[in-house]
Amino acid sequence: MRSSLRVLVFGAEGQLGRELHRSFSGFGEVLTCGRDAVDLASHEQIRKFVRGATPDLILNAAAYTAVDRAETERDLAMAVNGCAPGVLAEEAKRLGALLVHYSTDYVFDGSRAGAWEEKDSPNPLNVYGASKLAGEQAMLQVGGKFLIFRTSWVYGPRGKNFLMTMLRLGRERDRLNIVDDQVGAPTTTIELAHTTRSIVDGILDDRFGDAERWAGIYHMTCGGSVSWCGFAKAIFERAESLLQGRTPVVNPIGSREYPTAAKRPQNSVLSNLKLRRRFEIDLSSWEQALDVVIQRLKSADQLV
Repeated sequence: MRSSLRVLVFGAEGQLGRELHRSFSGFGEVLTCGRDAVDLASHEQIRKFVRGATPDLILNAAAYTAVDRAETERDLAMAVNGCAPGVLAEEAKRLGALLVHYSTDYVFDGSRAGAWEEKDSPNPLNVYGASKLAGEQAMLQVGGKFLIFRTSWVYGPRGKNFLMTMLRLGRERDRLNIVDDQVGAPTTTIELAHTTRSIVDGILDDRFGDAERWAGIYHMTCGGSVSWCGFAKAIFERAESLLQGRTPVVNPIGSREYPTAAKRPQNSVLSNLKLRRRFEIDLSSWEQALDVVIQRLKSADQLV
């Protein structure tokens, strides 16, 4: 019975955690864990909290996400992104719980022309990517009932993300210079949460067989691809009413013209073929998903 299940959401205050809470409401008893409750750099606190909650399902949307700051805070990034997932995997295995964890396109170096597949060798360019890869490896070593969903360019109607930054800058400036030589698939928290819920439902209904058949790493992104510059233009085309009548001019620039502390991969496009074959599911295209987020923002009249 779904109503008797206990769901524990880590990172419940973040943009993905909030959407997961929304998608799994009514699923069972949903417990949330924010940064005030548990320091994810502390193995002891993680274990104590999980053992007290005794969940059947753990959704780990918590992460150290300050990509550039991670270059100077390597130990903290590794503790939260690299070690904590392994501890969660150990506790989930001890309880017999299902663990869902989210990773990143940044585990790859972006050097290939086509979409990255799960079998491709990771080679992160920055500390953030290396820390997320370490978390994947820790979970793989523990095993059990787990899913690792690598995603990319995550944004949604709440929190700090590229969409919200563009809406703010679009109201403040007449011209914007946006990187045009990095390509990926913008993926919404709405699509991630909805797809996660569908897959978890299928697992609990035993539609996919034993964990040996489905446990592992999958890519989960919206369909299609676009550059950051193209993404910005698409946002402004759809969000006129949220920009107080302003539409900034968007100038494409190269990555060299916008230096950052952490190097970014040029090609972040991930193949969703394995996800489709195993779970018979597809996410919406990035354009369709963007429309949904913009409509939610218009309905809620949220401005940042």
